[in-house]
Parts: sequence; structure tokens; C-alpha cells
Amino acid sequence: MAGGIGSRLWPLSTPDRPKQFIDILGVGRSLIQLTVERFAPVCAPENFWVVTGEKYVDIVKEQLPAIPADQILAEPEGRNTAPCIAYASWKIALKDPKANIVVTPADALVLKTKEFADVIGKALEFTAGSDAIVTVGIAPSRPETGYGYIHAAEATRGSIVKVSEFKEKPTLEVAKDYVADGKYFWNAGIFVWNVETIVKELRAYAPQIAGVMDQLAPSLFTEGEQAALRKLFPTCDKISIDYAVMEKSSRIYVIAEDLAWSDLGSWGSVKGHIEADEFGNVMVGNDIRLFGCKDCFVHTAGEKTVVVEGLDGYIVSESASRLLICRLSEEQHIKEYSA
Repeated sequence: MAGGIGSRLWPLSTPDRPKQFIDILGVGRSLIQLTVERFAPVCAPENFWVVTGEKYVDIVKEQLPAIPADQILAEPEGRNTAPCIAYASWKIALKDPKANIVVTPADALVLKTKEFADVIGKALEFTAGSDAIVTVGIAPSRPETGYGYIHAAEATRGSIVKVSEFKEKPTLEVAKDYVADGKYFWNAGIFVWNVETIVKELRAYAPQIAGVMDQLAPSLFTEGEQAALRKLFPTCDKISIDYAVMEKSSRIYVIAEDLAWSDLGSWGSVKGHIEADEFGNVMVGNDIRLFGCKDCFVHTAGEKTVVVEGLDGYIVSESASRLLICRLSEEQHIKEYSA
């Protein structure tokens, strides 16, 4: 899934080139390229499908040339994750009715890639011959209020067990209780199922979306597909897969592990994954010079020389014609500032 606009990482991430297509970490690869890379042990490039916005198709082709062009699906507009997943599932079902599928965001970070491949392998083996849905839970490293949680009363790391319930983003006090309990895990939005199961569950719990997909089905893999999609897709209910299926289905399991995962949803979360200097400053760019700065994150996308003096706890981000200077403590307002 590669259709988001990453507005909390403005000005680097913009609607024209959102964060999944950017080398945010300064490692020479974009987040979507890193995502494909970490799946290499369990999935060949010809078996990848990307669902993205119409205006990002050429970027996907450029960054992921090994993926077949007809498996880059172009949404005419964003309708959240349930319609996105439904569209891909209806197409995959026509091509391979027994397909076993992993759904993942394109813009997250996983540092423990070997453990990740092991977890995905176990989940695929579990769903290949059953009607189970497996979600990947992340063992929390801290009380986090920005993520949803998965509760599994019988959970042990690396085992697949039934989900007890999903929890919305908690208060700090509740998040502390979750971490202390040891049976609550961050919801990474990574799901594993076979295509028969997800189509059946969408029909049961999101019949409006399934109905739209059935109307679209005769045009799939034809020259008229994109025109039909532009007409029908915007009529889908705008709803996440969590609300549409995961919180209603009785078939949900979780496999939980410490994968050093982050959704990289904010400048602060990105900062935490890049090595800092002795003063807590993180720098990504061509020529950045800091004087008397502490706990700052300076990120530049161009070739400019950037000099910063005397700041404590600030984000400085430069991209093309845009410049952000904002306290890290106020980064939750960046969406408002850039509107």
C-alpha cells in the first residue's frame, strides 16, 4: 500500500512526492525500496503488487523496475485501506484464486529484517491452508500513544495465537499499563491471509465495498479497467481495513515479535533511527554545519550548505522551495502549518 501523502513529514514529504518515495534516512534507498528489499527472502519481485495513487505510478515504475507494470494499481483517489485492499484482492483472485497474500504499508521501517522474514514466513505457512487472518504485532519498546494496540491474552513471542481485541490509541497512563501487562502489541498494519479468506470477509463485513468490486470485476485486466475504476472506486466507503474487517472478524490471529519497527510517521520518529552526534543532533544532507546546537534534527534534500546556530530541540527541514523550522515538541502541528 503506497498511496499516503505523509503530511506530518512536510516539507520533505509532499502530495507530489510523499515519504514512501523518499530517502528519508539518508541510506540511498527510498522507504518503498526498503520495503521490497526486506520481503526478498519470502517473495520474488514478480509477485509484488503495489496500490498507489494515479500520479505516483511513474515513480513506482522508476523505483521498482522489477515489478510487472500491470501489478502497479492506480487508485483515482484515496479511500483508505479497505477499498485499496479490496481492489488488489479482486485482481489477484482472478490471476491466482489460491494466492497467499501479505499486505504491508510501503512507508514503515523494520531494522530486524531477518526476524521479520521469519515472522512473515510463519504467518504465510499458517494462512496457506486455513481461513485465518494473521496480523503482525510489534512488541512495544515504550508506552506509545500514537499507535493502536492488539491484545492477545495467550501471546508468546513468535507464536501465532488468537487476538482477544483491538485497542485504539491509548492515553499515556493506559499505554504504560499495556507495556507492563506484556500481552499488548503495537498494530503495524501488516496482515497475512489467503485471497479466498479476505474476499469472504469483505463480503461479510464490508458488503458495500465488495459490491463495488463486483461491479468493477468485468473490466479488470481489460483496456476499460482504469475508466471503470475512476467511475466506481470513489463510491467505495472510505474506511480502514481495521474498522471494516479486523475488529469484526472472528478469524484474527497475531504473531508478535520485537522487530525494531517504526511507522516513521513524524520527524521525531525518524530522528530516533539515525545516529546522533555527541550533542544529540541528527543531520541528513550534503553539507550541514551546526554550532551550539543540541537535540536538533536538520534534514536537507538539496545541495545547499546549511548553517544552524544556537538551536535546542528543533527540526530544520529544507526541500525545494520549502523550509520548516519548528520545535520538535510542536511537530504534531506540522499538518496545520503546511495546510
